[in-house]
Amino acid sequence: MKLNKRFRVTVENRGKIGGYLFTLPFVVGFILFFLYPFVQSIIFSLNKLSLTTEGYELEFVRFDNYYYSIFTNTEFNQAFVETITEMVIDLPLILAFSFFAAILLNQKFKGRALARVIFFLPVIYSAGVVLKMEQNDFVTQLMKESNINFMFSGEALQVLLKQTKFLPDAMITYVLKAVDNIPVIIRSSGIQILVFLAGLQSIPVSVYEAAEVEGASGWESFWLITLPMISPLILTNIVYTVVDKLTRADNELVLLIKDTAFTGRGYGVSTAMATMYFAAIAVILGIIFKVFSRYVFYRE
Repeated sequence: MKLNKRFRVTVENRGKIGGYLFTLPFVVGFILFFLYPFVQSIIFSLNKLSLTTEGYELEFVRFDNYYYSIFTNTEFNQAFVETITEMVIDLPLILAFSFFAAILLNQKFKGRALARVIFFLPVIYSAGVVLKMEQNDFVTQLMKESNINFMFSGEALQVLLKQTKFLPDAMITYVLKAVDNIPVIIRSSGIQILVFLAGLQSIPVSVYEAAEVEGASGWESFWLITLPMISPLILTNIVYTVVDKLTRADNELVLLIKDTAFTGRGYGVSTAMATMYFAAIAVILGIIFKVFSRYVFYRE
């Protein structure tokens, strides 16, 4: 009897074992595919790496690679500022567009399934085709010496806004950048649209019906029901969009880090840049969680 009691597994312990087994693949994957490469990159960033026939050799240079990246190489600071600025400009536009599109796609109308596919298609093909076209300046050459180039480059809108003097110069600059980035915003919103759409569909219809019975308008239902109940997904989309914008293959800073490794000062400086960039992204995400988590409403 004592032996049976000793090896008896309670429901609580069984749940703990199941939890450990469920998280085990993540822990193993984290150690093998993230922690080990991260520690190795830190080591590389503190050394001058030279390729040899037997592999590579390391020469310890302390923080020289970091010093060179920040104070000597002007391209790193410039690319970092431009990348963060572009992310700050595109983030609210992507969230607003994806939320608006999700609300439209959540309505009942003919061809709704086709419309959802069309909104998600840019996510599929933009990774290869559009990036290649941008690198080859295909669109620029296509619209060169054409009236279409004037219409869609933002120049016509710039002339109109400056003549009307309705907005301050800073707001005009933001609007013009937003107009120029419309194709980027559309093809960067596919995942966010799906996340918002799933959140909207998870809200019980009975909640809206009860609000309507109580005399709430559609506008009040949006602010008091829809927005609070999908607020966790808004935070999710903010984090996803920030990471996606800062780690895209066509990111200026990512391209600079890659070029530095293969054609520049070598792997040591490149890993130093990558380490600082990783730390900056971690700080940005920490600030986002700190600021926005207090406004998130979790249903229990």
